[in-house]
Parts: sequence; structure tokens; C-alpha cells
Amino acid sequence: MSLLSFLGTGAALGAGQTGKRLAPISPPVTVKVGMKRAPSDAGILIGIYKGYYEELGIKIEEIQFNSGQEMINLLASGQLDVACTVTAAGLFNAMLRDIPIKIVADKGTNIPGMGYYRLVIRKDLVGVIKDFKDLKGRKVAIVGTASLDEIALDRCLAAGGMSTKDVDLQVIRAFPDMLVALGNGSIDAAMLIEPFVAQGVQKGLIDRWKDPSGYDPHAQTALLVYGPSMIKRPEVANRFMVAYIKALRDYNDAFIKNKGRDEVIQILAKTSTVRDPEVYERMYPAGLNPNGYVRMKGVEMDIEWYIARGLLKGMLKVEDAVDNRYVDFAVGVLGKY
Repeated sequence: MSLLSFLGTGAALGAGQTGKRLAPISPPVTVKVGMKRAPSDAGILIGIYKGYYEELGIKIEEIQFNSGQEMINLLASGQLDVACTVTAAGLFNAMLRDIPIKIVADKGTNIPGMGYYRLVIRKDLVGVIKDFKDLKGRKVAIVGTASLDEIALDRCLAAGGMSTKDVDLQVIRAFPDMLVALGNGSIDAAMLIEPFVAQGVQKGLIDRWKDPSGYDPHAQTALLVYGPSMIKRPEVANRFMVAYIKALRDYNDAFIKNKGRDEVIQILAKTSTVRDPEVYERMYPAGLNPNGYVRMKGVEMDIEWYIARGLLKGMLKVEDAVDNRYVDFAVGVLGKY
């Protein structure tokens, strides 16, 4: 059933919208979305491929970025409407400058037992690095400091009563380069993300070590963020979210319920940076909430981490950073998953 067909059944809309039809935007509008085309961008990629956005009068203009900070700068200036990104000091500081930027939906969490973003260790150190305390003094790599990556590592080390000050912290800007460093023995461990985790395991370079659900259970790894140009257009923002969550549900049907799995893998192999369909069978999938909501506790913990290190220019409450009204609207249209 197409999205418009579903909406045509008279499904109830969000608060204040009950009884109205969710007609497509006319004339159609273009929404500029910043992303890296990772598999966790499935809510965008699947939605474009299956026409969910187009059915609601939205044309997606994809803009690829190398860093989240680039996206935040363009969001703030109105040159970008939506960003697929992670928590960062720059994001929260923009909010503290009263720029209307909001975290609006989930774009990646670790599924318990299948963490897609985690600390890995060299395969030859499996018998040596058995517990958190064994990481002390070891060379551990992250892609950047004062970032999600350092936060994640810090929480992992905290499980052993340590912090990043207790390891030999290495900054390696690209995940593929981390695999090279792990392979040649120049680092001992790294915060790594799929599909590079699966690649490292297949090549016999790394061990997945401990599941992150044990040391960072509330982590909100990636986010969908609306900029001022989106927030001032609620009719577009709401419809975008309906299409986004519809696509997230296809993703969950595929990877959690094993329903339509081959179709979704083929879509992602065509549209994401992971082109080999076989890789999807080896790597752990990103968790994407089919109801769209972020883990508020995880976002709150990130804000507290940045504040504790003097990286934010003021105090910020999680309720002021996250705006659930768009997800509420979409769930009102689609029903709960």
C-alpha cells in the first residue's frame, strides 16, 4: 500500500489535526538534507527510493558532508534544512545562541547484543585485554576529540573506573585507517562503526569485545536534526517526518522482523555507501526506532558531558534540545509500530 493510500483511509492525525486529510504539499517543495549516505541514513534513502517523500509533495536534495560541524553551520544559516548527524558542542552551542535548531528523531542506536558502534580490540590481544582495566595505558583510537567518539570511549572506560586520560589516546580521522592501524599493530583498540567492524572481523584483524549495551546502554549515537528553515514550515516538517518514519518501519521490518529483508538490502546497496549486499548479512544493523523517538536519557548525558568539560557556552536542558512534536504528529498519522 502506498503512503497516500494509507493516509486516504482516514487515519487520525496528531493533536489538533484529527479528521483532516494529509494532502501533499502543492506546489511541491525541495528539502535539502545533509548526510553521509551511511546505512543508518535508511530513513532518508529508503524513503526516497520508495517515493514516500515525493507522495507528500517533497523533493529531497541530498548533500553529502564529511563532518557534522559543516552541517551545523549550514543548518544555522538556513542553507540546509535537515541534518543526519551526531551530538556535538557546535550543535548545542547553536541552540544556546537561540538559533531554532532541534533534534527531532532517532538516526542510530545500538541494539543490545548487536552494537553497530563499539570499542573493538586487536584479535591478537583477546587473551590480554579481557576487562576494562586492561585498557589502561593502551593505544586507543577515535576519529575526533570533544565529540561523540570521545564520549563513547569515556563511558566505556568509566566502566573500569577510568577516563580517556588513562589511555594513550590516538586520533585517526577515518575509520578505514583505523583498520589499517589495528592490522599493523600501531594501535590496540578503537571506537569503530559498521561496516568497518564486520570488515575487520572478516579479515581476522579485530575482536568485537564487549557489547556496548553493557557499558553505554543509553547511547543515542546519531540524530535527525531540523534547522530554522524547516521549523518555520511545520506543514513540510510534519510531512517529512511521516515519510521518514514510514521508511524506518520498512527498515525494522527487514532487519528485526526479517520481512522484506532482501528488498531493503538491495535498496541500501544501491543508495548507500555500502554497495555489497553480502556485507549486510555480516554487519550488525543500526538500531532505528520505528516510532522515531530519540533516547532522551542519552541526549541528556551527552549535554552533561559537554557542560562538565566547559565546551558549552551556557546551560542547556534536554527538553530544549529535543522537539518531539514532529514524531508525535507522524505516529498520530501512522499509528504506533
